[in-house]
Amino acid sequence: MLIFNKKDLLQKHLTPYLQANSPIGFVPTMGALHKGHLALMEQSVSQNAITVVSIFVNPTQFNNPEDLDKYPRTLDADAAKIATLSDAIIIFAPSVDEMYEGHTQSEHYSFDGLENQMEGAHRPGHFDGVGTIVSKLFDIVKPTNAYFGEKDFQQLQIVKKLVQKNHMPINIIGCPISREANGLAMSSRNERLSADEKQGAAFIYKTLLEARDKFKNEAIPTVIQYVEKAFASHPEFKPDYFEIAREDTLEPATLKENAKYRAFVAVFLGNVRLIDNISLN
Repeated sequence: MLIFNKKDLLQKHLTPYLQANSPIGFVPTMGALHKGHLALMEQSVSQNAITVVSIFVNPTQFNNPEDLDKYPRTLDADAAKIATLSDAIIIFAPSVDEMYEGHTQSEHYSFDGLENQMEGAHRPGHFDGVGTIVSKLFDIVKPTNAYFGEKDFQQLQIVKKLVQKNHMPINIIGCPISREANGLAMSSRNERLSADEKQGAAFIYKTLLEARDKFKNEAIPTVIQYVEKAFASHPEFKPDYFEIAREDTLEPATLKENAKYRAFVAVFLGNVRLIDNISLN
């Protein structure tokens, strides 16, 4: 298992693949890997000559310093999990100084309004941080294909917009949400939940399924009201937002049109913030 901490050494290793036009897969992560991450890697391995997995907890996308401090950092365990998948995977695990060269600040990005909805509205500066680090990583790795999970659907749409607006020759591939047996969307933050909280968190996906069922025949405001009442009856959850939005613009919807819709939710369970979403069409 090759682990690179320096971008110049990683680029030197990748040069023969670039010269031969061999496809390079890329899976950017912040570590604390779970089966959802591994599924992205497996898809990349099946479609590329080599796969780079970055493990980097990016400080510029955290608007809450406590969340950054508590984010799990488990490089040794992550490397052991990756080693079980394939010898065609290499790890890029740089330091903050290696990535930001002493200037740990975000660039400012416009994603045509995608950044103003949901996570962007509730986490100021978050998507500037995402755009900054993804741009840096794409410039270093120069991947053919990059893989992102649909759990962070807004992020997926923003990365697609980043690539489109900057004319990057990279295919952005969205992969289905991986879930625990009880339906809880897999997330590195789940490690901070107690066993009882993990079981109770199944209520999030259960509520999304009920919202999808009601969306078939009910008006959008009625569905939203149902979900708000459902969470109000479970005071252990503190909702940050629930939105029904168009997939293309991510703008909140009030009337059904000829478009694809998705329901998005962010809730606190204890002091852990969990997000999830589901296609409604």
